[in-house]
Amino acid sequence: MTPIAVTLLTGFLGAGKTTLLRHILNEQHGLKIAVIENEFGEVSIDTQLVGDRATQIKTLTNGCICCSKSNELEDALLDLLDESDRGNISFDRLVIECTGMADPGPIVQTFFSHEILCERYLLDGVVALVDAVHADEQMNQFTLAQSQIGYADRILLTKTDIATHTEKLRERLARINARAPIFTVTHGDIDLSQLFNTNGFMLEENVVQPKPRFHFMAEKQNDISSIVVELDYPVDISDVSRVMENLLLDFADRLLRYKGMLWIDGEPNRLLFQGVQRLYSADWDRPWGDETPHSVLVFIGVQLPEAEIRAAFAGLKKV
Repeated sequence: MTPIAVTLLTGFLGAGKTTLLRHILNEQHGLKIAVIENEFGEVSIDTQLVGDRATQIKTLTNGCICCSKSNELEDALLDLLDESDRGNISFDRLVIECTGMADPGPIVQTFFSHEILCERYLLDGVVALVDAVHADEQMNQFTLAQSQIGYADRILLTKTDIATHTEKLRERLARINARAPIFTVTHGDIDLSQLFNTNGFMLEENVVQPKPRFHFMAEKQNDISSIVVELDYPVDISDVSRVMENLLLDFADRLLRYKGMLWIDGEPNRLLFQGVQRLYSADWDRPWGDETPHSVLVFIGVQLPEAEIRAAFAGLKKV
C-alpha cells in the first residue's frame, strides 16, 4: 500500500496560510487532496465544519476533502484513514495547516512515533509561509517565528506585492535555514509543484542550496540559525556516531533539523543521514563515481554552539 504524502503548512500569524488553503481547495487541479485545518486557525475553511462532532469530513466540489478536528491530530489522521478504508472518501495527498503560534516540531514527530501513522503516511515536507511585510519584526519579537522557518523544507514569501524590497529578509531567512529554497506566492496563487514532492524527509544528497548566501550581518542576531560543516577528508563511521550521540545528548532539545552527506573512510558509497530533534535515520546512497568525495552537514537549531560543533567534526580528521 502506497503511503499518503503529507505536506505541513506552517508560518506566523497573518502569513497567508488560510489564503493558500483556499486556493488549494478552490482550484480545479485534479488532485485528490485532503486538508486538516487546525481548529485555532485564523479563519475556518468552511464554517459548517465547526461543531460538536469529534471529526468532521466534507468532500468539496473539486474533489478535495476538508477535515476539522476538535481534539488530537493523531485521531484526525486515523479517522481519515478509517473513512478511506471504508470507501467513503478517497485521497492520495494530505495538507495540514498549523496554527500561527504552533511549534511544528511535535506535529512532525507525530509521523515518526505512531506505528500506524508511520506506515500509512509519508511526511513529504514542511512549507513555511513568511509575511514579507512583518516578518522581521515578528522574528525579532518571537523565537517561534524563527523556529517555524528552521523546520522548513521550502519557504514561501508572501505579500511581496506590498513589500517590494526583500533582499535583506531573504538573507536573514537563509541564515536561519540554509537548506530551504525560497519561492514567492501572491494571494495564495502558486504552482502546486512548488508545494509538493519536496522529499524533505527522504534521504537525499541535496543537503544545502548550492549558491552564495551570507553577505550582511543582521541588525539583530537570530536565536535560530544554520551551521554548515564541510569536510574534505574521510571520516570513520563509528567516530561520526560518537560525535552525533554527544551532540544529541547535549543539544537535542535545541536542534530542529539536521541533514548530512558523509564521506566514510573505506566505503565507495556516500552515507546520507537526517534527523528531527532526537529522531534520525541514515542509509547508504550511490557510489561517489568520478565526483571528488566530501562531506556536507547542516544543523539548524536554537543558539547552537557553532565552535564546539565544528571542533568536534574537525577532530575526526586522521593525522
